[in-house]
Amino acid sequence: MNHILYSVEEITAGMHAKASVQLKDAVIRALLTDSRKLSDMDQALFFALKGRRDGHSFIAEVYEAGVRNFVVSDPDFDHLKYKGSNFYTVDDTLKALQDLAAMHRSRFQYPVIGITGSNGKTVVKEWLYQLLAPENNIVRSPKSYNSQLGVPISVWEMNEENDLAIFEAGVSTSGEMAALAAVIQPTIGILTNIGEAHQEGFESREEKIREKLKLFEGVDLFIYSSKYLDQYQGELPGTNKFTWSYRDKGDLEVFDDEVLEGKYQFLRGRFNGKDVEAVIPFTDQASVENAIICWATLLALGYEPEEADKRLEKLVPIGMRLELKTGINNCSVIDDSYSLDLSSLAIALDFLNQQNQHPRRTLILSDIPGSDPQQVYERIGQMIENKSIDRLIGVGKLIGEYGAEFPCEKEFYETTADFLNAFPPVKFSHETILLKGARPFEFELISQLLTQKVHETVLEINLNAVEHNLNYYKSLLPQGVKIMAMVKAFSYGSGSFEITNLLEFNKVDYLAVAYADEGVALRKAGTNLPIMVMSPDSMSFETIVENKLEPEIYSLRILEEFVALLSRKGLKDYPVHIKLDTGMHRLGFVEKETAQLIEYLKGNKYVHIQSIFSHLVASEDPKHDEFTKQQISLFTDLAAKIAENYNYPVLRHIANTSAISRWQEAAFDMVRLGIGLYGIDPSISEKSPLQTVTSLKTSISQIKQIAPGDTVGYGREGKMPAGGTIATVKIGYADGYNRRLGNGVGRMLVRGKEVKTIGKICMDMCMIDITGINAAEGDEVIVFNDVIRIEDIAKQLETIPYEVLTGISQRVKRVYYYE
Repeated sequence: MNHILYSVEEITAGMHAKASVQLKDAVIRALLTDSRKLSDMDQALFFALKGRRDGHSFIAEVYEAGVRNFVVSDPDFDHLKYKGSNFYTVDDTLKALQDLAAMHRSRFQYPVIGITGSNGKTVVKEWLYQLLAPENNIVRSPKSYNSQLGVPISVWEMNEENDLAIFEAGVSTSGEMAALAAVIQPTIGILTNIGEAHQEGFESREEKIREKLKLFEGVDLFIYSSKYLDQYQGELPGTNKFTWSYRDKGDLEVFDDEVLEGKYQFLRGRFNGKDVEAVIPFTDQASVENAIICWATLLALGYEPEEADKRLEKLVPIGMRLELKTGINNCSVIDDSYSLDLSSLAIALDFLNQQNQHPRRTLILSDIPGSDPQQVYERIGQMIENKSIDRLIGVGKLIGEYGAEFPCEKEFYETTADFLNAFPPVKFSHETILLKGARPFEFELISQLLTQKVHETVLEINLNAVEHNLNYYKSLLPQGVKIMAMVKAFSYGSGSFEITNLLEFNKVDYLAVAYADEGVALRKAGTNLPIMVMSPDSMSFETIVENKLEPEIYSLRILEEFVALLSRKGLKDYPVHIKLDTGMHRLGFVEKETAQLIEYLKGNKYVHIQSIFSHLVASEDPKHDEFTKQQISLFTDLAAKIAENYNYPVLRHIANTSAISRWQEAAFDMVRLGIGLYGIDPSISEKSPLQTVTSLKTSISQIKQIAPGDTVGYGREGKMPAGGTIATVKIGYADGYNRRLGNGVGRMLVRGKEVKTIGKICMDMCMIDITGINAAEGDEVIVFNDVIRIEDIAKQLETIPYEVLTGISQRVKRVYYYE
């Protein structure tokens, strides 16, 4: 992969920048925008982007890591103190990044496919990559890199080896597509569809269509379905146009379909006046439409119908996410083996580098496509060194020939079968393992060996959604306010180190747990953030001190006992957190006790008051707003009386999730973000800006036909007077599915349709009524997600979402994914 190197003069001109140059011979190969994800430091250009955080504040950190080329927008930035560096000053660093990528794009004359639409962009892009790869060297957007930032990063990967590019572009409001079109400069355009996604960013459907079509201005070929543009009044782009339709007029008219063997869709169509056909290995509506788009593209590009049919039948599902699973021998396994190129490898290595729970990191990597293997494996060697990988296990005939490029422990196998045969002697223990293999190597077989065999019911945790929710609440906070993330109760049932690694990577300031042993587990998993223990007792003080945890002090008795321990150990200035009771009446010093507390603390050399805090009772409920105001006022007064006795800053915090949303004046110095991280905020009643984090899924064990009058389950309570079809699914009250959800109270999704429970919930399973649904044994069943929401289940149970989420049993397997 011979990426073009750009000189100082070319970089300056490409960004229309004012340059301050100390390294005249510097050349640029890599573009960096995240101080946590650095590579190729000696040939990298760091853009100080301004968003939720100002990239200028991370320049010192990036400089310390070895980067010497920077793009800034602050004209007063003091760059002279960074010796031996080049600084490029521009008006807007994001636009400069886009301009530079557009300049790079202009060097290449080969075809570029641009894809946009409301849904299906990434799947169509990845399937076209599969379909067109046999005769093309393709560069494409990694994963879902289709934003104002993702597009220029993707286009920068174009090089002279390639002969075809495929990029996707996504917009959420008017005025965004022009910048992406200038970067991609497509010659072929594909519109997937027009749906409801991001409709809130547009005044009308017409406006949304007009915005998306800006990507295709000037293309040689525009591929689309007329059903999405039939009411559009504007002029359609494209020197040439190719339309597809389903039971309507078009260049490709699909007029019939049939499901074969329950897993294939047989499509009949008409093209150029002749009947054509295709078999695709999917039956769901979204996949069928995406496959038809790909079929139309192949025909529009001149492929023979017979060849198109042959290739479409071999399409494979797109796994667009890294999955973090529990492995054997106390290992963690990151499974990202659906595709392999340098861009996706870099993303996966960044995710591996975030994991702190084990001391070692192992990469299992197959041969990687590329016409210049020397440069490909040299680049991989640099990535391995930059990301501190301890061991590489290579699989393939080629990778072993370049073993000298990898600066770590290494071993090689010619085939996946060779690795599997050698598996028992290969030692894996207390390490994080990344699986990254091209599809022909069938790394799913390695994944099966390395991951624990556990209960088939799975709680999926979307780490992207956690990150989104965290950033949403950050956007509500005044500048400088810190965040304490609540990770008690196994992170509300969602995991421990898996969540805290992400939070630490995203620079939260504090963690809070309920009990000392939760904090110990996080310390053992490599968490370095300060951790507050909210319910300490004297029996846990030794453990707290040994693991550098910070106790909540809620009474004079607890304070005296902790001070006594510190005195015995000869420890001074140990951080503690003073809890005030302003109305919850659970734990904490009430108002009349604060004078005694202040007197005791005077001159006390053993503790350092890290923070003073309290707990709001009903911040989410407008009917209690007067009481909330009283709490905030009382807290303000009491915290000031305590803090005035110290000549150092003492943090104050009272705001929980709902208070962040509703009570800006309660932000003080720090907020405590809890259930909102996981997509639930009781104070938000309208359409929520939060993303659903958890999905509970199980599967059908058996399907039965029930005769009229027969009953289902214990106590014969599941009655079917007219008979019907039931399915037994692998979840029960031992998994956390409450018994009160039996007898039709609970709902689940089977093949996208809502069904009711029938009969009582059993310990390990329950039954659902699937009458009229064409389901099969082994089918996935969704217990809750963004359709059947945790909040709705909580209302049925007359409880709160916290209880539903934390009640999911630990025997239910947690799978974490990051797209």
